[in-house]
Amino acid sequence: MNIWLEDEQDKVPVTPVIEALINTVLEETARRHELSDETEVSVTLVDDARIQAINRDYRGIDRPTDVISFALEEGDEPAIIGGPAELLLGEIVISMETALRQADDYGHTLEREVAFLALHGMLHLLQYDHITPEDERVMLDKQAEILTALGINRE
Repeated sequence: MNIWLEDEQDKVPVTPVIEALINTVLEETARRHELSDETEVSVTLVDDARIQAINRDYRGIDRPTDVISFALEEGDEPAIIGGPAELLLGEIVISMETALRQADDYGHTLEREVAFLALHGMLHLLQYDHITPEDERVMLDKQAEILTALGINRE
């Protein structure tokens, strides 16, 4: 999997550990979903002001959020699993300021929170959602399964 990581904020330091966790979570998710090694995803780390502008412009919600995903393969039955060799999956945008606040609120590390947000965004790119209770349960179970397998737990 090709992961393009851009840090476009200066509010929260992004350590090599955070970068490695993002890569590890996305690569494990890709492996579990049988994505080609040529699959590409970009991750952009931003501040609250930038994610608020994105949220307002694309979702009509004028406030910051933690993570937003933009899938390039959308539809009812995307050919993602076992799909084409080259797949531009999409973009994940994470607010590092919100991640830091949420890590404090939930009582775990920034590293764990960013790993969770990257995974959550990746699952959205793979067409998981949490609109209905049933869909939410599937997504929550998949998140827990991957984080647990990688030893990324709440502290």
